Amino acid sequence: MNEKLISPKHGSALSPTYGKVISPIHLIIIVAITCLWGFNFSVIKAGVDNIDPYVLTGLRFTFAAFPAILFVRKPDVSWFYIALYGIIFGVGVWGMMSMSIYTGLSAGIASIILELSAFISVLMGVIFLKERISTSLKIGLALSLVGLVFIANITDGSVTLVGFIFAFIGAIGFSSISLMVKKLAIKDMFAFVAWSCLFAPLPLFAMAYLVNGVNLYDELTTSLNSTAFASVLFQAYPTTLLGYWVWNKMLIKYPLSVMSPFKLLVPIFALLGSVIFYDEQLEINKIIAFSLIMAGVVVPLIVPLITPLLAPFMKSLRLKIKSQ
Repeated sequence: MNEKLISPKHGSALSPTYGKVISPIHLIIIVAITCLWGFNFSVIKAGVDNIDPYVLTGLRFTFAAFPAILFVRKPDVSWFYIALYGIIFGVGVWGMMSMSIYTGLSAGIASIILELSAFISVLMGVIFLKERISTSLKIGLALSLVGLVFIANITDGSVTLVGFIFAFIGAIGFSSISLMVKKLAIKDMFAFVAWSCLFAPLPLFAMAYLVNGVNLYDELTTSLNSTAFASVLFQAYPTTLLGYWVWNKMLIKYPLSVMSPFKLLVPIFALLGSVIFYDEQLEINKIIAFSLIMAGVVVPLIVPLITPLLAPFMKSLRLKIKSQ
C-alpha cells in the first residue's frame, strides 16, 4: 500500500491505514480532546482527595445524564447496548481509574497505564474489525510500549501495585467500549453518551458501599465540598459529554488503529497537569518514558509524510547503484 499523509489535492492529513483523510481541523480537535482528558486526571485527584472515588464517579455520571437526557431523544440503539456501554464506561473505566488514583497512583502515571488501551484497541481492531496496521504504526506502537516499560520501573512512590491493577482494568474497559462504538456505528453520538451515563451511577454507588463501606448520604452531607463538586462538574460536562461525543464521532469516521495512537498524547498532558498542580517530580526515567510515547504518536504521522518526498531520491539512488 502506498502510504500518504498529505493529500496533494486537498492538503489534508491522511491516516496510515486505508489512506483515510484526516482533515486539519479534525486533527486539531483530536489533540484538543486529548489535552482535556489529560488535565482531567488532576481534576480526578482533586476529587478523590475529598470524597470516595466511587461516589465521585457516580456523581460525575449522574450530572452527565441529567439534565441532558431531558433535552435529547433516546438514540436508535437497543437498551441493552446503551446500558452495557454506560456500565463499562462508568464502572469499568472511570470507576477503576478513580480507584487507581485513590490507591496511590499519581495522576500522570494513572493516565499512562490507561494508555495500554491503545495497544489493546489496535489488537481488537485487527482481530474483530479486520483492520490492517501500517509499518509506521507498528514502529510507533513499539516505541510507546518501550515507554511503558520505563514507567513500570519507576520507584519514587508514584506507582502502586493495587493502583496499577485498577488502571489496567480501566484500560481493558476503554478498549472494549471503543470496539463497541465502531461495531454499532451510532448516528446520534451525543444522545448515546448522555443516555448511557444513566446506567452508571447506581452500580458505582453500590460499589462505594460494598467495597469501601461508604454511605452515599453521609458522603454527600459531610465530604461533598466545593472542590469535590467542581471536580464532578468538570468531569461530567466538558470531559464526558463534550469529550466523548467528539471522540466517538471521530472513532466512527476513522479506523480504530489510527485513532488509538492519538490517545497516547493524554498522559503527556496528564503529566504536565500533575507537575503544575501537584508538583510531581520529573525523574529521568519519566522523561524517557514520555518522550518515547510522544515519539510513538509522531512516527506514524511523520513517516508517511517523508516517504513520498524521499521516493524520487531513493529511486534515483537505486538506478545509480544498478548502473554501477
